Amino acid sequence: MKNNIKTVCGIEKYDELSKRKGFLNQLRFYWFVLCASLRDIGKKKTIKEE
Repeated sequence: MKNNIKTVCGIEKYDELSKRKGFLNQLRFYWFVLCASLRDIGKKKTIKEE
């Protein structure tokens, strides 16, 4: 899933949300991944792979 998010701030938010526990936090995480992936379709990666 992380491969679909291409902006620096998006990857930082992905890391932050993925560490949170609980049902509502997981729901928010998946909602974020869905929206960020759709938004970043067609964008080039803004950071280099580590």
